[in-house]
Amino acid sequence: MSPDLEAVLALQAEDAIVAQLNQKLRALDERLESLNTERTSVEESLERARTTAEAEEKRRRELSVKVEDHKAMQERNLATLDVVRKPKEATAAMAQVDMLRKVLSQEETDLHSLSLRVPDVHHAIDGQQKTLAELDARQSEQRAAHAAERAVIEKELKKARSIREERAAHVPPPILRKYERILSRNTSNVLYALRGQACGRCDTAIPLQRRNAIAAGRAIEVCEACGVLLYAAG
Repeated sequence: MSPDLEAVLALQAEDAIVAQLNQKLRALDERLESLNTERTSVEESLERARTTAEAEEKRRRELSVKVEDHKAMQERNLATLDVVRKPKEATAAMAQVDMLRKVLSQEETDLHSLSLRVPDVHHAIDGQQKTLAELDARQSEQRAAHAAERAVIEKELKKARSIREERAAHVPPPILRKYERILSRNTSNVLYALRGQACGRCDTAIPLQRRNAIAAGRAIEVCEACGVLLYAAG
């Protein structure tokens, strides 16, 4: 096996380690995203409950003011009814009293319903806050373990990348450029051994002259079909 081939195979082996460590980091990120998604869901539920509570409280305050205003207006209407003497004026005053009585009745019913709903909404807020606190307590250990695991992997990755750069320095620049170009678009191996007369990856037959050069160890050729680098094993 030629020194050039040994250097490229060593580089590929180190790239495999780097790829595995990057995959571990991606898996960690997915786990962290799952934790974040779970927490965001509870936070959004809590925020919706708070928004509902604010809206109900505002409506209750506004309706309470209306009820008080209409009660005061009804008292004036009743006072007017007591002093009017003409039938037409009395009829008009009575109509005002009846209409406002209906309005007041509906408003007081709505206010009573709101007064019952507001405590329920605040109870829901308390429940969501408790759920969030319990979730944070449970996730705290998970996040700590995640951070510790990530620190270990990142340390290993830093070391692997350093070794990778050392391996790359021993590969002739023309071969390294081909290798890097293929690696940038290929998630699998860059180098494949000849399998008989064909590419070890896609089974495409390799022309005799190029195959002989590969087999003799004089060249590391590119497969014209799938674009990987080919070498002769053994």
